[in-house]
Amino acid sequence: MSELVAEVSTIGEVVKLDRGFPLVQADGRLYRCKHATALVKGENQRAVIGDKVTVVSAEGQDIAQIREILPRRTQLVRRDPAERTVSQVMAANFDIVAIAQPIVDLNLPRLERELVLAYETGAEIAIVLTKADLAESAQTVDELYQTVSGMAGSVPVFLVAPDDTEGVEAFRSYVGDRTAVLVGKSGVGKSSLVNLLVGSEVQATTPVREVDGKGRHTTVSREIVDLPGAGRVVDMPGVRGLGLWDARRGIAAAFSDVEEIAQECRFRDCAHKDEPGCAVREAVSQGVLANARLDAYLHLLDEYESNLKRREVAARKRERRGHPRRRNGGSLD
Repeated sequence: MSELVAEVSTIGEVVKLDRGFPLVQADGRLYRCKHATALVKGENQRAVIGDKVTVVSAEGQDIAQIREILPRRTQLVRRDPAERTVSQVMAANFDIVAIAQPIVDLNLPRLERELVLAYETGAEIAIVLTKADLAESAQTVDELYQTVSGMAGSVPVFLVAPDDTEGVEAFRSYVGDRTAVLVGKSGVGKSSLVNLLVGSEVQATTPVREVDGKGRHTTVSREIVDLPGAGRVVDMPGVRGLGLWDARRGIAAAFSDVEEIAQECRFRDCAHKDEPGCAVREAVSQGVLANARLDAYLHLLDEYESNLKRREVAARKRERRGHPRRRNGGSLD
């Protein structure tokens, strides 16, 4: 008769997700988990980088099963790119969302969208402008920095480059003993930034092209990297799609200038299109507010409201069919 193997239960943290498979650090050990899902209130929920989880393993073994995902303090959420009526959590339990954009290839519309998603988390936000060393001139860097700072409002903006230890140290000091999750599309220099912060080559990178200063996507896993002294950063693969989810609060925060002007509109439900007494349109005509800024605000607001209607329709259909609501499903890109 075979002996029963004792099970051990412990609480740990998901410190790496490699192609969907979690590595959990608990009690000084690293447990490999075959699955990222756990049953939460009768529904399957997927563990993400930074999650605090309860894992169960056979005594003395490093193979474990996630039994429970503990409540999240913060989470970065987007609309699932594979199914528009489902949300996807990309990271959890961080203190800072650090948005990385290369100063040599700024994408301001994407930055506005990234700010909306970052504000939704409730965490602190920072913008990190990478590859400053590849800019045409110091004047170009200064002009682009001022443009981003004007858009960012109270959000701090950092300039970093391999030959600028002051900029790197400023951002490292800002992170302090907290956890920052790096957000940005492929090739913006997130892994290079991690290496600069750590002071050694801990993340694989590829050389940039001399023609346009762009690099190839390198990171394929999500990983928490410890910084010297204190603090941690979460290096994630480049994210292509950033569909909005519960983003009304994030839009209001990212476009606080537009919302403040809108308080002066004649009608409280003004859509800022062709209504009489629209203070927002008046601000555009007077050059106080850029038309591109208003267009971005209206576009993101329309996207959010359209998706909200789709979700309501999908929820009614599921209720009629008696199907439970999906959570955190879908692809990772």
